Amino acid sequence: MARHFTIECVLDCENHLGEGPIWDHGSGTLYWVDSTGSRVGKDAIWRLDPENGDVRSWPLEQDVGAMALRKNGGAVLALSDGFYTFDFDTGRTELIAQVDDDPSRARLNDGKCDRAGRFFAGGMDDQEELGICGLWKLDPDMTLNKVESGIICSNGPCWSPDDKTFYFADTFRNEIWAYDYDLSTGSLTNRRVFASTADDSGFADGSTVDEEGCVWNAQVISGDLIRYAPNGSIERKITMPVRNITSVMFGGPDLMDIYVTSMARVSHPAAHDNFEKQTKPQFAAGALFRIRGLGIRGVPEPRFAG
Repeated sequence: MARHFTIECVLDCENHLGEGPIWDHGSGTLYWVDSTGSRVGKDAIWRLDPENGDVRSWPLEQDVGAMALRKNGGAVLALSDGFYTFDFDTGRTELIAQVDDDPSRARLNDGKCDRAGRFFAGGMDDQEELGICGLWKLDPDMTLNKVESGIICSNGPCWSPDDKTFYFADTFRNEIWAYDYDLSTGSLTNRRVFASTADDSGFADGSTVDEEGCVWNAQVISGDLIRYAPNGSIERKITMPVRNITSVMFGGPDLMDIYVTSMARVSHPAAHDNFEKQTKPQFAAGALFRIRGLGIRGVPEPRFAG
């Protein structure tokens, strides 16, 4: 028997490109980023306290692909050209290490931490067509290594609850991959196709996992939130109120709320005419949404250990 669930707009924040939601257990708050907000004069880092509705935001001078909270306070950011620390009190960033992807058209995009506290983030070609980017691993000792290459647009890194499988999407190759994962070393092996989006009306964007080992993926363009079973089959599909959803995260005191980010921008490179069909922003595009009532629990999001 199907459960009744609700979808609500929690905050109409008009993010240019909302991304990377993170639920912080300690404070009971949700963080996320507006990846390209700085391009249009908007704040880039956002925080919501769902209990009292308090909203806080911080500006950045660069695009921000992803953020992870640090174990000892503050955050680590994947900005356009590299990895930085961030101080919430002062709003200051400090460079950890730059990446060697082509700075004329590549920038860092989606990222997350594994349960050993390593931060993974990958790049994307800002023109969305060339496989010129890498996937990077930042260890707690601040050493940086490239672990994958030839990527057009990195999205959806996440790990199975048993830490044995790493999931990762190259959006414009129409594939979500699975790798064998060694938590003790942070190494990836045995890449294979977990799911294909070639026949879908959307592209794979941000992902997370639930405690049953299923992968949730937000499909940009189609507005479909898809739950994949561990074998890669589609277990369910939820159509969201806006087409350009971007990422997904479990939150709330019991990790049974689902938060979904979205984007307001409509102009994209000509390489993907799918985006050009939308000539004006949709109502509530760029808002933060919440799904309740599914009865599915997520897993806690790790912090960066450095």
